Amino acid sequence: LEVLFASHHWPRWGEGAARTFLTKQRDLYKYIHDQTLRMANHGLTPVEIAEALALPPTLAAEWHTRSYYGTLNHNAKAVYQRYLGWFDGNPANLHRHPPVEAGRRYVAAMGGADAVLSEGRRALAAGDYRWAAEIVNHLVFADPDNAEARALQADALEQMGYQAESGPWRDFYLTGAQELRNPIPASATPRQGAAGQLRNLPADELLDSLSVRLNGDRTGAETISLTVHFSDTGERFQLWVENAVLHHRPGARGPEARLSRATLIDLVIGQADLAGADVQGEGAAELGRLLPLLDRFD
Repeated sequence: LEVLFASHHWPRWGEGAARTFLTKQRDLYKYIHDQTLRMANHGLTPVEIAEALALPPTLAAEWHTRSYYGTLNHNAKAVYQRYLGWFDGNPANLHRHPPVEAGRRYVAAMGGADAVLSEGRRALAAGDYRWAAEIVNHLVFADPDNAEARALQADALEQMGYQAESGPWRDFYLTGAQELRNPIPASATPRQGAAGQLRNLPADELLDSLSVRLNGDRTGAETISLTVHFSDTGERFQLWVENAVLHHRPGARGPEARLSRATLIDLVIGQADLAGADVQGEGAAELGRLLPLLDRFD
């Protein structure tokens, strides 16, 4: 072993350095795993575990175990969720209000927007940025147009970003602050960032990706069945909707719609319509019933 390349770190040269690095990395991950489950068995919640977890001195002394990328806090919660799910065991958290409804209730309980802002300013001045961001968050969700609330939460998130050792956490905080100060304007049509990815998917994976675009509420009890024949690859797939779920499998069954993968993608993301697209066969009508049921993601 002469050189070791690993994600997010400098290379290691020499067998001794490489083996030491791999040993410490092995024990780092197992420590996070084992200690998270140990504390979970004591009844601690994911948030409590994440606050309590600390590395032993032998691991903490290594620069490559620092939270420059992932963090102990973040990853302990992921370990907990893998085994026990999102629910922390407290029945009060089993069916909480979503952020907007909770925000309205918190703001009312605290005495209104002015009271929330006053507490947020006090926390910010005291350097309690986590609490400032949390308390003002309720007002931001209750009243997104409250510019003072948005600016105050942005100030708190910005300070948390400056203090963050983890690059991704810093990015989250500073991007959140930026979007609070400069809200992304609404778009008349979805700004679809996945179009490039779609164009590089094999045919079966392309069809698989469409299943998460199917809008279950709009689909309801509709049933659709056709054969998609991709003219560029020669592949045929049975495509059908049943119980508001989109299925596909290789083969032919039902009326055939013959088109290229690029044409299907253009239809899905709205860069073409069925009337002007090169789609042949009796299955075009069934495809026309399916397309309006597929969401376009912004």
